[in-house]
Amino acid sequence: MNIEEKYLLWLNHPNMDQDLKEELVSMDEKQKEDAFYVDAQFGTAGMRNILGAGTNRLNVYTIRKATMGLAIVLNKLNKSNGVAIAYDNRYKSVEFAQQSAKILASYGIKSYVYDSLRTTPQLSYTVRHLHCDAGIMITASHNGKEYNGYKIYDENGCQLIPEKVGEVIDAINNIKQYFVEEPKLTLQQEKLINTVDKSVDEDYINEVLTVQLNPQLSKDNFKLVYTPQHGTSYKAIKALFDKVGYDVVYVKEQCNPDPAFSNTLCPNPEDPRAYVLALEYAKQCDADIVLTTDPDGDRLGLAVKHDGQYVLLSGNQTGAIIIDYVFSQNKLKGTLPENAVMFNTVVTSDLGERIAQNYGVSVEKTLTGFKYIGDKIEQHNIKKDKTFVFGYEESYGYLIKDFVRDKDGNQSCLLIAECANYYKKKSMTMIDALNQLYQKYGTYRESQKSLTLTGADGKEKMQKMIESFRNNILSEFAGEKVVKYQDFGLRITIENGEKKELTGFDKSDVLKYFLADGSWIAIRPSGTEPKFKFYFCIKGDSQNDVLAKEKKYYQFVDELVK
Repeated sequence: MNIEEKYLLWLNHPNMDQDLKEELVSMDEKQKEDAFYVDAQFGTAGMRNILGAGTNRLNVYTIRKATMGLAIVLNKLNKSNGVAIAYDNRYKSVEFAQQSAKILASYGIKSYVYDSLRTTPQLSYTVRHLHCDAGIMITASHNGKEYNGYKIYDENGCQLIPEKVGEVIDAINNIKQYFVEEPKLTLQQEKLINTVDKSVDEDYINEVLTVQLNPQLSKDNFKLVYTPQHGTSYKAIKALFDKVGYDVVYVKEQCNPDPAFSNTLCPNPEDPRAYVLALEYAKQCDADIVLTTDPDGDRLGLAVKHDGQYVLLSGNQTGAIIIDYVFSQNKLKGTLPENAVMFNTVVTSDLGERIAQNYGVSVEKTLTGFKYIGDKIEQHNIKKDKTFVFGYEESYGYLIKDFVRDKDGNQSCLLIAECANYYKKKSMTMIDALNQLYQKYGTYRESQKSLTLTGADGKEKMQKMIESFRNNILSEFAGEKVVKYQDFGLRITIENGEKKELTGFDKSDVLKYFLADGSWIAIRPSGTEPKFKFYFCIKGDSQNDVLAKEKKYYQFVDELVK
């Protein structure tokens, strides 16, 4: 079908949702094209898309169809332990969670649905705690208010890796119904929909409290500001901080679960605009640090007061400080396992790896996406060969203990508060701690550039760009010699003129250049946003040195893109 045929099919559908019907009627030609030029696909990262009417949108029809695919797979595998369902603060989240539960019930599958919004790590925990077969999280993470999304978790509380998600994708693609309608449930089927007991929250909070390494530290003369960005984390974080006794000032304008994100300029901790109001609070109360979680509570952002100014830390910088704090404290207490392993991704800074290796902790890299880290944890647990001690991504996601199998902003908040308090008691800030790491391991600067490519031709442009880079391998990057090149799509490594197979990773459109000065640059199209990304890990002798290199590398990328 062409765009107009699809549009008319939706417009004339007798049971069309009223809100979607009104949107369809109001569409102009450009809006029609964007809403119908492609059918939204359930991919390796689930679904994340703009809410609305059309095949290229997220709505009750795409949600029901995805859940039907999951139900078909669970029944085929004779799974009978049910599915946990949670949701964030976004538009339609409650409805999508309820519709998912109804579809599952129509297939004879139990569900355990939260009666109000919860964080992504709590969903992961609930799957494990209730011994469910799967989990569904309705969230668009840190995206803007016009988005929502749908993620599936396996029985380990880990988002489905490509190997597992393929079965669900096949089942969805084999569904013949164009519109999946809301099922009319029998009384027996309705009884399959359960509410998650409040005790699960209490058990989760008690588990998070165990991430503390120095709980005896006095909380006197230490103050922090926290904001959940209108998202899911407020109740969990407040419960944790109340139990521990921190002096916390909450950004009250951003504590209500508002789908419009009315009082924040951006809900993404990676964006400086997310901190504007929180920093105003911090200056008024002279806070030591500012913490913010993204809407679904898996990411954590940090600002630190240093020399009278509040400094925003990147995900890589925060990760490096936490790694050194966790490993040094565990080594001091004699609790660092001999077979300890840490996980990060191929676009995460080398600094964390160097710190880990200094403590005798082995490091394994994965592709981007915390599902790969969660899967690695499970593999080693089964083999009983290595003990997980930390996992993180450059995109502000950290996991301290593996009772959750996704990044956990709640664990991160509690540990970072302790870390900042620990250094303050030593008359230091976390910036001082970071500078000490630079003195010991070399100065690093990590950053990103991205191109936003939306609409019908955006995806095509991104694919052409990655193929162009793939077909024109660089021998120099801004005058710096390329000493190694990796292509995770073709699974090759080229080093010293020799081509070798790149093993241990799924195929992915990631290209990585390693430079003679110890820096690297990675290139990839995002899997969850309409962005083409460049990642920089720059190594130098000083802050001035890495800043100069960053400018040079940025200019070179700008010329390449042109």
